[in-house]
Parts: sequence; C-alpha cells; structure tokens
Amino acid sequence: MTENWLNEIRWTEDGLVPVIAREAGSGDVLMFAWMNREALRLTVETGHAVYWSRSRGKLWRKGEESGHTQIVKEIRLDCDADVLLLSVEQIGGIACHTGRHSCFFRKLENGQWVTDAPVIKNPEEIYRHE
Repeated sequence: MTENWLNEIRWTEDGLVPVIAREAGSGDVLMFAWMNREALRLTVETGHAVYWSRSRGKLWRKGEESGHTQIVKEIRLDCDADVLLLSVEQIGGIACHTGRHSCFFRKLENGQWVTDAPVIKNPEEIYRHE
C-alpha cells in the first residue's frame, strides 16, 4: 500500500495531528492524544492504537504499561484534514491513566469542575513503578 494517504493529512508544524478516541460500542469519547506519521502508520499496520507522547518525546503504544490497549475499528479524517477520529474497542474498559473509563470525567456545574465518573481501578494497581 502506498503512503500517499499520509500526505493528505494537515500535520502541525511539529509533525503531529490531534486524535480523538471514541469507544466503538458506546460512542463514549475516551481520550484525546497526538499522532505523528510513524504512530499513525503503526496504528494502521498493527490495528492497535499508537500515539505520540509529547511529554516523553516518543511513541506511546496505548496499554504498553497498563494492558488497556485499544483495538482500532475505524479511522476517520475530518473535513479540514487536521483531526483524526479513531473508533476503538477499549480493552479492560479503562482508557484514562486515573483508572477511569474515559479521560473526560469532569463536568462544569455552577462554575466548578465536578467529577462524575468513578475510578474503576486504582492507578497504582495498573502501572508498574520502577
């Protein structure tokens, strides 16, 4: 397969594209992340979500530490060709590093951010601390 499709994406100056991950079954928005060309290419090749960690400056294979991988069912590109939407099967039901189903667990109510989703699993039980 040629990689011309990668050239159709409007990458940021630093070679990234924003990505929204949505759960295929429920439609829940699970998380937001970034991909570079290599991350997107690996995602397509393996069928598992691979992102670019800006804080660590390296590829981040979703679930590499937690085991909560994302199996990619579909990839969509928005009308401006500058945002990707992944439809994923979230293995283990946890997408957030806080141990919650979704990273979007706070909502604005009366001028305050209120947490409205429980921790499914304590993050200290999920991540190895070396």
